[in-house]
Amino acid sequence: MQRIPLSSDCQCQGDLASGLRREKGYENFVPQFYLVLSSTQPSYNMSLTLDFLLPPPPASYKADQASAVHGALSAPTDRLIEPVGRHFLAHARRKTHNRTFSEDEMHQAQEKANQVVEEETVEFEYEDVDITNVNQDPTQWKSQDNYAVLGLTKLRYNATEDQIKKAHRRMVLLHHPDKKADKNDDAFFKCIAKAYDTLMNPVTRRQYDSVDFGMAWLEEDAPNAKSKGDFYELWRPVFEREGRFSTKQPVPSLGDANSPKEEVEAFYDFFYNMDSWRTFEWLDKEGAEGSDNRDDKRYQEKKNRAQRAQLKKEDNARLRTLVDTCLSVDPRIAIFKAEDKKKRNAKKDAKAAADKAAAEAAAKKAEEEKLAAAKAEEDAKAAAADSKKAKEMAKRIIKKEKKTLKAIVKDNNYALAADAAPATPAEIDTQLFKLDDILAKNKTAEQLEALRKSFEKAVADKNLNEVFTAAL
Repeated sequence: MQRIPLSSDCQCQGDLASGLRREKGYENFVPQFYLVLSSTQPSYNMSLTLDFLLPPPPASYKADQASAVHGALSAPTDRLIEPVGRHFLAHARRKTHNRTFSEDEMHQAQEKANQVVEEETVEFEYEDVDITNVNQDPTQWKSQDNYAVLGLTKLRYNATEDQIKKAHRRMVLLHHPDKKADKNDDAFFKCIAKAYDTLMNPVTRRQYDSVDFGMAWLEEDAPNAKSKGDFYELWRPVFEREGRFSTKQPVPSLGDANSPKEEVEAFYDFFYNMDSWRTFEWLDKEGAEGSDNRDDKRYQEKKNRAQRAQLKKEDNARLRTLVDTCLSVDPRIAIFKAEDKKKRNAKKDAKAAADKAAAEAAAKKAEEEKLAAAKAEEDAKAAAADSKKAKEMAKRIIKKEKKTLKAIVKDNNYALAADAAPATPAEIDTQLFKLDDILAKNKTAEQLEALRKSFEKAVADKNLNEVFTAAL
């Protein structure tokens, strides 16, 4: 029977049904456990039978003793499960491609080999290294340009491990001591090995990248406020290089002339507050050669820490000065300031315009009120004059009506009876007093006019005395 190993990667859910009986011939009993696996893929259904022998019966066991049932087992149950894991995948791969175990192993090995070949064919541009321009003294490995030694000056901190390995392999093939006339001349080969060891170790590579001697001139040759040329072409590479030291990645870009104000401010805020991982441990000085004195080592380490702290402080100041300079010549900042000033002036102009409009409205209102008051005054004067004229006119009319009434009374024998003798002075006074009483009752021009008309009619009707007496 073929035994199939079970992997810890396999996951299955199900009930294990088994039949176990104790009967005569115990030593010959072989229990069988059945585990039926059903996959969602019909081609992978399988049934396993696991056989094993029970341990020998105890010494007290007798073949002729009666059987005893100690418990019942559950009935077998079929359950659908989903097989998973690398062993199942390998089984499925072999079934799908109809391979044996050995054929599948050979196929997998070939795939891995092809993968290695593909990794080795990564595009890489080799650089010709002029060894006269690089360090050839292995004792001066601390000050050598490791990227230049391996021919990686174009990539430098961007070089991947694969590229470093390829460059190292090429330099080893070119400068191995066995290829030289003097096989003992291995100085430059040792420099290559030291450069490779330094760059392949993440810790030492970060220490070296902090002070990369091949890029020191770029920091010294950084643009300044008087530099001529396109602002973005001058400063973008500078901040791309500085951004590699940031513990927070990715680093915001300098942007271009169309970058919004928020992105520009975020860029400068980032570099003003950049948390740099840059250290200067690579520049640490070692103690006296061959000295094992602990006090000397502690003293040298103390000096190195002080030097690293000073260099870190100077580097932070250098970066801040660089950002300050870039900010001072950034054409977008001038545009943003002009826009802000325009907005502030717009607010001031709006406020001034509002104040001016309010003042003009107040002045206009005051002028209108003044004109209205003057017109009201003129109207009042005109009304007063008209009223005065009307009163004078009424007075004249009243005076005229009174005069007419007096004339009517006088001309008609002072309103005595029609057959009466001419009025005596006493009668005249009496009648005039009566006329005064009548005029006192009729003060307005309309009343006097009506009274006059009634007297004139009475004269025509020759009954003035009756009308006069009735008017009292």
